[in-house]
Amino acid sequence: MGDLDVYVVENKDQRKRFVSAILKDMKALEIMLEKGMFESGITRIGAEQEFCFVDKNLRPSLIGLEILEELNDEHFTTELAKFNLEANLDPLVFEGDALSKMESDLRALLERADEKARAKGSSVLLTGILPTLLKDDLEFKNITPFERYRALNDAMIKQRGGDFEFHIKATDELITKHNTMLFEACNTSFQIHLQINPEDFVDKYNWAQAIAGPVLAASTNSPLLFGKRLWDETRIAVFEQTVDLKNQQNPDREQKSRVDFGTDWLQESVTEIFKYDVAYYKLLLGSEIHEDAMEQLREGKAPKLRALSLHNGTIYKWNRPCYGVTNGKPHLRIENRYIPAGPTILDEMANTAFWLGLMQGMPDDISEISEQLDFDRAKLNFHNAAQMGLAAQFKWTDGKVHTAESLLLDKLIPMSRKGLELMKINPEDISRYLDVIEERVKKHQTGSIWLVQSFNKLKKESNRDETVLAITAGMLKRQYSGSPVHTWDYPSKSESGSWQAKYKHVHQVMNKELYTVQEDDLVELVSNLMNWRKIHHVPVENEEGEVVGIISAGDIIKYYCQQSEEDHITVNDIMLKNPITVTGDTLVTEALKLMRKNNLGCLPVIKNKKLVGILTELDFVYMAEHLFEELESIEAQRD
Repeated sequence: MGDLDVYVVENKDQRKRFVSAILKDMKALEIMLEKGMFESGITRIGAEQEFCFVDKNLRPSLIGLEILEELNDEHFTTELAKFNLEANLDPLVFEGDALSKMESDLRALLERADEKARAKGSSVLLTGILPTLLKDDLEFKNITPFERYRALNDAMIKQRGGDFEFHIKATDELITKHNTMLFEACNTSFQIHLQINPEDFVDKYNWAQAIAGPVLAASTNSPLLFGKRLWDETRIAVFEQTVDLKNQQNPDREQKSRVDFGTDWLQESVTEIFKYDVAYYKLLLGSEIHEDAMEQLREGKAPKLRALSLHNGTIYKWNRPCYGVTNGKPHLRIENRYIPAGPTILDEMANTAFWLGLMQGMPDDISEISEQLDFDRAKLNFHNAAQMGLAAQFKWTDGKVHTAESLLLDKLIPMSRKGLELMKINPEDISRYLDVIEERVKKHQTGSIWLVQSFNKLKKESNRDETVLAITAGMLKRQYSGSPVHTWDYPSKSESGSWQAKYKHVHQVMNKELYTVQEDDLVELVSNLMNWRKIHHVPVENEEGEVVGIISAGDIIKYYCQQSEEDHITVNDIMLKNPITVTGDTLVTEALKLMRKNNLGCLPVIKNKKLVGILTELDFVYMAEHLFEELESIEAQRD
């Protein structure tokens, strides 16, 4: 899609021209397959590394386009958000030192990007979802200002007919909505490409689907979003719900998400996938296609199939079939899209080696997969892995249910070793990468497990914002060490950085657990609420959720001093009306000045007129305690 000037398909003429081009591409594809025109007998691998930038305070750094310009390297390209970029690795023949060469190439690219970022006070971070990301970071202003991204966003909003809705539940629960597709920018992945002989494509693709669940279980690295503990690989849920384009004007119509695991095993040809997608999914984008695929074939050339590729690029299968042309020769690939970025380059390469080895070590009886494993069960395996990681259980091709640990250690890791040996990969590389997977599983520490355990440990002594800061700082520090995640210790609170990073804005210190009343509630309710929850301030909301008042413990004392037995006073009678408020982006120092100037014990925090938090004098006591601890620690280090 990046090579084309795209537009939202809005009228019949545009649709007619683009569909015509797609149909020609489909016909050309079938002819090329029928005549054996595809490259065969050689296996190439490739990868795409998505990564994010964080500033000195470990927040998203909007420097992507600046870094891209400074790098001036065609290996790098933009991503949806300004705080992300993508590095594309050159394809390699899958043999000998291919894996260590890929690792070397990847390190060189990321080191260059990181060098440029550090010159601007930022860093490259490999993480499935950045723990410090806020919903405000996903506003439309942070979309990369290229027409293709705007067109894709407009097309998705048009088809959906309203906001994007998200509901993800695990230890915590996230229920929210958003007015752009930028939620997709939460996700960063490491996408692996494997070239497939056309005659092997059906079996290879079916096997890729079968192993997706256990491979993902061993690779998870994305359990946190907005400070909530969700799925082990929350990227899966976020992506599927971002491009879930069920039309809100017709909610009763069943409509599959454009991120899809699939509907059934392949039977005869890769064209089954393309035909289904053309038939089922509406066009989102179009482009002026100047190539006539059939004419290219008649001239003895391999067509680019640009129209079909553009449509395929708006359907995000977790195992996506891809068409390409190398040195004038067409080829087919499977793109593995479900592996997250990070935690380290070594971890990513271990995931890559594991998947590639499994693909090459495919069982001889894979053609009988439909009799060995129900497709819907393979799909369930995948989503169980996304939700529970190494805690998942899998129904396997032997008809038995296995724990993730037993399936990986007893069957799949040995199978992957044999597959890599079959491709004559250097023995030392096989050991280097698959030993990482084996130890990760044995020690039960994926990136997700490390993140959640770190969160659980830190939240006992820190607020949520300090916790995600410490985790992100700890991840970055350990990432630079190069040691794989199964060897990592847990971060300490001191790793969350200086007070400027932790206590700069109100949203970092405000209390988000809110207890509120309405204007016509009895004052007795407020007094009991304060007593039960040990709080001194209660915001008052109207029926629209807007803050209209505040009641303090002092107001309650005054009420009880003055009341008579006949009084049935409501909240409206004693509350401070139209209280002074702040937003989450207000500087903490400004909020403190505001409270001192107006002799206030608290400040309601609002967004779009709705209450999102409350800042009280006790929050400043908490900050003071931690600031003194930080100063004492600094003094102790000096001594």
